[in-house]
Formats: sequence, structure tokens, C-alpha cells
Amino acid sequence: MNSAFTILTVILIVTFALLLLSLLGRKPGEKGPKREKRKDRGTIIREATRRLAANPRDPDGLSAMGNIHYQEQDWEKAYPIYEILIDLAPGNPKLDEFEAALRYGVSAIKTNRLQEAIKGLLMARKLKPNHFEVNYNLGYICYLQKEYEKAVPFLRQALITDSENVLAQRYMGFSLHRTHRYRDALAYLKKAIDLQPEDKESLFAMAECLFESGAVDRSLKIFSHLRPDPVLGPQSALYAGIIHAQMNQHDKAVLDFEIGLRHESIPKEINNELLYKMAVTLIKYQDIPRALGTLKDLQKITPGYKDVPALILRYQELNQNKNLQTYLMAVQSEFVSLCRKIVVQFYPGAKVKITDISVFADYTDIVSEIDTPKWSDIVIFRFFRSQGSVGELLLRDFHGRIKDLKAGKGICMSAGVFSDESRRFTEGRPIDLFDKDQLNRILNSVDSGTPLKI
Repeated sequence: MNSAFTILTVILIVTFALLLLSLLGRKPGEKGPKREKRKDRGTIIREATRRLAANPRDPDGLSAMGNIHYQEQDWEKAYPIYEILIDLAPGNPKLDEFEAALRYGVSAIKTNRLQEAIKGLLMARKLKPNHFEVNYNLGYICYLQKEYEKAVPFLRQALITDSENVLAQRYMGFSLHRTHRYRDALAYLKKAIDLQPEDKESLFAMAECLFESGAVDRSLKIFSHLRPDPVLGPQSALYAGIIHAQMNQHDKAVLDFEIGLRHESIPKEINNELLYKMAVTLIKYQDIPRALGTLKDLQKITPGYKDVPALILRYQELNQNKNLQTYLMAVQSEFVSLCRKIVVQFYPGAKVKITDISVFADYTDIVSEIDTPKWSDIVIFRFFRSQGSVGELLLRDFHGRIKDLKAGKGICMSAGVFSDESRRFTEGRPIDLFDKDQLNRILNSVDSGTPLKI
């Protein structure tokens, strides 16, 4: 009988345990607990509303209502409540002064009241100087206000408390980047990317820091990777093009600029710079017609951008005169070949023997023996490729060489102009000057088979 009683007792205990487990294991979505949760929230709101109707500054009512709005991230409703609580808390031991100040600051940030946010967060910082959320938010506000130097110490303190916080790492990196401390910024940006690999803005900032720190190859890889991005793509393509142009890889640079310009909704300043850099690169690539078209497009979009009008005027002239293009832009061997043509054709009907060609940084000299039916002599030709002004000192040097070689004459040609001093120096001396306009006429007729227009 005792055995049967024991078995019955065990069965009853097991049944009771299973019933209890079924009640405790009820899913959150089931009707019972859901109704109880609503009742709790509703009760809190009704009680708080009753208290606030009797006294709009009731601490308990405000604290209860503020907590609900803050937890639900209803910032517009939370802010005015904590605006009152921050004043009541110092004189009321029931209220948490730090919590009121912190929540006031956070609610102010979320509702774009930055000055009010600073007030609340600084009050909270006096109570807890090392609190992560306080220091992070103060640093974040400084970053938003472009006070990057002020942001750094707040964010550094936040990271001492929580070194794995991706936002603190991110804005620390951004702030150091904005203050041109590129090498210091790299460690924080790398950490932010490690924590959040899809953060392309941090990746772009990291590429800029690498570029400014001299790690050009690494930055180029990142910029090239980001070129298709709809937001960061145009500026990334601009950077990639600038780097390729610096490497004299003009074809790759042009491709970068083209990729950048294919994007939609490009910021105007980036669009202008893409067009400008592309035109300048095409000029170096000696594709003058396409460069001119790009410059004219830019002039229509933003009239007077940088030196675009002057470039259009200059390269329209070059586009019409292939020899002028060669004179100004071709490699040294092509330039010297053109100068030889000028020397040979300069005196119609003369026999010309070129005895020496000397290439210097500022000019090229060609020494020739000229034999005409009326006279024979040594003539030295000096060619300046620069479009600037040729001064007196260079012509004094030229006159010295004429005397050393016992030449009868010196011909000096420039793609620019001669200063007043240099012109006065040549008066009464065996030197003839040919400035840009006269040189253009010579270059226009050098391949025509007719005497040069001098």
C-alpha cells in the first residue's frame, strides 16, 4: 500500500511540474502576458498624467513619463520633460541628477538642439567625468560644429572607457583627419572599418589620410575600389585621376575622370574639378581638340572657373596651328626637329649647314653656317619654349655666345614676349627678336613650301 501511495505522489508531483512549466513557457506573443504589459504601461501613463494634471512639475509624474518616452526614443516628447527635470533634480533627492542631465543632453541632440545638449552633457560630466556616453556625445557635437580640435579629447576619453565602440573610433578618426593629423587618424579609421567593414565613409577618409601621408599606392587601390559608389564615387574617381596624372599615366587618369563624370547628382564643386582636371590631363596627353571641348563644357556650367577662359583662348590657337603645338608641347626631339626646319628655311635660297645643337633647360641653341649669293656668315638661333617674358640677362648671355663664336648675327625666338629691358639691350647689337606673334607667323608657313613670313 505504501508503494502505491508513493507512486501516486510521484505522478501528482510530475503532473504539477509539467503544468507549471507549460505556464512559464508561454510564448511572449500569447494573449495573457501581452495584455499584462499593456496594462502596466497604461497604468504608468494614467498615474503620471493624473499627477501632472494636479502639478505640472510633479517629480514622480515627470520621471515616469520621461522614462517611457526616452526608452521608446520619442525624443520630441522626452526633451521638454527632461528640460524640467534637469532643474528639479539638484534639489530633489528622489531624482537622479546625472540621469536627468544625460537624458536631457541626448534628447537635445536627437532634436537638433546642440547648444542645449552641450549644457546638459557638461552638467552630467561634472558628476561623472569618465562616463562613455557623456564624453562620446560631447565629442560628436564638437565634430558636428566643426570644432575638431575640441572633439578629440572628449572622444579620446570615451575610447578609454570603451575602446571597441565603432562610432567613437569613427569620429575620432574623422576629427584627426579634419585637423590634418593624417597619420594619427589612420589607426582609428582602420579600427572603425574592422568593426564595421561596410562603412565606406571611413574607408574614403582612410584613403585620403594615406594619400596625404605619402602612401599613394595604397590610397589609389581604395579610391579605385570606391569609384562605382553612388555617393563617394565622384570624389574617389577625382583622387584616382589626380594620382594617375602625377604618375604620368594620363590614359588611366582620363578614364578615372570619365568614371567620375558618369555618376548622377554630382556635387557641383566635384563636377567642376573633374572636368578641369580632365581637360588639363588631355592637354598633357596632347589631345587638344578633346581638351578644348571639355574646357568649353566647363565654361558653360561655371563661367570663369579658375583659368578656363585663358586656357580656351590659348588652346584654340594651338588647335589651329599644329606647329605651335609641337613648339610648346612636343617631346624635345620633335621640338628640335621643328627648330631645324625654321633654321633651314629662315633665309630663302641660302645654303645652310647646321654645325651644333645645344639643348638647355630654358632654351635651345642652333649654330648654323649660312651661305647666300650676297653674304656668308655664322648665325646662332636661340629658341625659348616658355610663354613668359624673356629678360635682359638671358640676352646678355646670348650676346656673349655670339661674340665667343665670332658669329655675325643672333636670331632669338620666343613663344612669349621680351621685356622692355631686353629690347633696349639689343638696340645696336646684332640680335633680332621674334616674339609670340612673329613666331606664330613663321610656324604657320614653315611647312607651306613658301618663304617664311618673318
